[in-house]
Amino acid sequence: MKGYAADLALAHHLADAADAVSVARFRALDLRVDTKPDLSPVSDADTAVEQEIRALLATHRPDDGLLGEEYGEQPATGSGRRRWVVDPIDGTKNFIRGVPVWATLIALLEGDRPVAGLVSAPALGRRWWAAVGEGAYAGPDLPSGTPIRVSAVADLSDASFCYSSLGGWEDNGRLGAVLQIMRDAWRSRAYGDFYGYMLLAEGALDIMVEPELSLWDIAALVPIVTEAGGVLTDLAGRPAPGDTSSGGTSAVATNGPLHAGILTRLSGAPAR
Repeated sequence: MKGYAADLALAHHLADAADAVSVARFRALDLRVDTKPDLSPVSDADTAVEQEIRALLATHRPDDGLLGEEYGEQPATGSGRRRWVVDPIDGTKNFIRGVPVWATLIALLEGDRPVAGLVSAPALGRRWWAAVGEGAYAGPDLPSGTPIRVSAVADLSDASFCYSSLGGWEDNGRLGAVLQIMRDAWRSRAYGDFYGYMLLAEGALDIMVEPELSLWDIAALVPIVTEAGGVLTDLAGRPAPGDTSSGGTSAVATNGPLHAGILTRLSGAPAR
């Protein structure tokens, strides 16, 4: 991890601080939940975690840019094009209902390219991280991380298919295609949010799809999935995070051998 060793070490430091805040608020009786303008929920844990990460980055990487889900964009002040992208709690709906499947997502981008990513799910006692060219790892912390790798499943009939929800696919007119994949796959489950991608990176499932997500939802996942040997594109076949100029993107993540077929089923376009 020569090129990004210091950045990954910092990402773990940020995750340690984030975990301390989020775990203390998980299942708290006085947890405050508000509704954002887009009608999605936000808890006091979401805002507190992002504030903690912003404060630490201001100390350790003051020249880098920062994009966070709750407080928006802070442009870089240095001459480089480095930017941290943070989702303080991915899976807020799980968090506020007491479901332990939620995580803090931390990514480092150079230009538009995610070059390092970390996912910390403290209620599950697990983290995943990767940097470009250095492989993907999982474990409770940096010193005890072990390499992870996607599966070698090549046939959909043998594959485990994962999705976040069906509503978004109905909205974009692809629900029929998703349902047919579910019928043809060996197994299908909706683990949702970050977790499906991490299970894919570990080889526990083979396909994860999402019709709509923001840059902070996907940036940290890209290095982990791809460094584990997987493929992650948008529905047009462009390498993730794809085109986020309109504020959102889509995701088709697979172990590789299954990608062209799944992308064709969902989009009608060939994989790139």
